[in-house]
Amino acid sequence: MTQIQTHLPVTNNLSICHAFKEWTVAVKALEEGQMILLLRKGGIREQGGNFSVKHRRVLLYPTVEHQNPNLLKLEYATGVKTVDSGSPSGEINISSWADITHILPLYFSQAETIIPQLESFHIWTNQWGRDRFNYKPQQPLYLLLLRTYILPQSILIPNHSSYHGCRSWIDLKQSISLENSLAVLPEDQYNQRVDQIQSLLNT
Repeated sequence: MTQIQTHLPVTNNLSICHAFKEWTVAVKALEEGQMILLLRKGGIREQGGNFSVKHRRVLLYPTVEHQNPNLLKLEYATGVKTVDSGSPSGEINISSWADITHILPLYFSQAETIIPQLESFHIWTNQWGRDRFNYKPQQPLYLLLLRTYILPQSILIPNHSSYHGCRSWIDLKQSISLENSLAVLPEDQYNQRVDQIQSLLNT
C-alpha cells in the first residue's frame, strides 16, 4: 500500500511570489478542471536532482520548454507549441495558482499497475508515465494533487533569465495578489476526485 500524506497545511498568504513551473498545456488542463494531478521526479536543476515540495501554495507558471505533443493524448497534443530549451524571451502570463493538498509517493514496483489506473485522470500518454517511472527508478515518483484557483485577472510578468531551465520551483521577482480568486472546482467535487485517486492507490 502506498503511504499517503493528506491535507498538508498551507499558508494563508494573500500575496505570493513562489511559482511551480509546468507545461502550458498542463496548466490549462488544471485551470479548466480537466485534471487535478501532476507528476514529478525532479528536474536537472533541482537540488541533487531530487524533487521535494518547497511550498504548498504556488502560482502556476506555464512554460513551452520541453513540451512534447508525442507524450500527450491526442486531444491535448493538437496545437501544442514546442521550443528548444535555453533562454525563452518575452512575457509570461500568470493566470492561476494552486494549493498542493496531497503528496503521494509512487514506486517503481507499482508502475505497471498504477499507470493504466491513472490514465483517465491526466492528459499524458501511458508511455510518458512509464518514462517518468523509469527515470531514476530508485527514487519515488511524486503524484501531487492540486486545487486550482483562477486569478481575477491575468498578470503579465517579464520572463527573467533566472526562471529558465529544467526546474520545478522558481521565485518570481514580484509578488502576485491572490485576493478574489475563484476555485476551479467546488470543494465537494475536488474532494470526490481526490478520493477516487486515493482509492486506486490503495487497491
